[in-house]
Amino acid sequence: MTLDAPLAARFAGIALGHVTREFPHKLDHVLDDADDAQRPRALHPVFFGSFDWHSCVHGWWLLLTLRRRFPELAARIDPLADTTFTPDKLAAELAYLDRPNSGGFERPYGWAWLLALHGAAAETRWQAALEPLARAFAARFAAFLPRATYPIRTGSHANTAFACILAHNWALKHDHPLAVAIVSKLHDWYGEDRDAQAWEPDGDAFLSPVLVEALAMTRALDDRAFAVWFDAFLPRATQRQLASLFIPAVPSDRSDGKIAHLDGLNLSRAWCWRELATKLLPSHPLFRVAHAAADAHIAESIDHVAGDYAGEHWLATFATLALLA
Repeated sequence: MTLDAPLAARFAGIALGHVTREFPHKLDHVLDDADDAQRPRALHPVFFGSFDWHSCVHGWWLLLTLRRRFPELAARIDPLADTTFTPDKLAAELAYLDRPNSGGFERPYGWAWLLALHGAAAETRWQAALEPLARAFAARFAAFLPRATYPIRTGSHANTAFACILAHNWALKHDHPLAVAIVSKLHDWYGEDRDAQAWEPDGDAFLSPVLVEALAMTRALDDRAFAVWFDAFLPRATQRQLASLFIPAVPSDRSDGKIAHLDGLNLSRAWCWRELATKLLPSHPLFRVAHAAADAHIAESIDHVAGDYAGEHWLATFATLALLA
């Protein structure tokens, strides 16, 4: 399955329907005093929609990514972007980072998606406006990595491998020292990992800790070195072992926000498998296995990117990652 114009238009419509939907909303906000209890739009005049800050950020990434590939969508996206990415609103988002207890705000998932959004805005009239915010989060990454002794291997927002993938993609074009620091940290965290165990799926996961780690290491190693590392990391992959990595998760209740994460797991696994397959020759035994696994995972969840807001506010982003891989 590929991302064609009709599907892109559908995804754009989904995102346009939630990036300015303020409620329901889950805040990542530390109250410093009684006056700090404010509504999302007051705290975040740009990213107040989509149930939470990071989903709004990657909702906008989705819109700008689709716009780049399907220019006919600009007529629907640009008017809202023009009224959203204004200097005063973005200045308020930047100022929020200076609050006394904002050091851990959206670390590292939201940080990475903000950098990805700035990357998606390249060569648009919003790129310069987003630049200060991107630089602020890049600085946070640069300060955090030396202090992060251990990786975070969860299947949800705190996962460090996923954040490093997005951040490294951005840093290659915009911040060479940060790109170098990410590569160094990936070596420290994951370079000696062998014979991965996959206790998957976790019932709250939208990422595969095993597969996102493998994908992150493609940023740290050249093709030859990665092949050696991957063979030691998943030594029985060509035999579809560990089996759980090849079997799509089945959400039991898509109205439950946590259980709905499993649709995201399917789509993010498909993204990983497709990306990992690009490191293999078509004659490699794992090439067809990886693509078959990706197709199966997409088929399980692609029809559920809309319908219940528990998934609708974010799943189209991960579907797009998978389909563009």
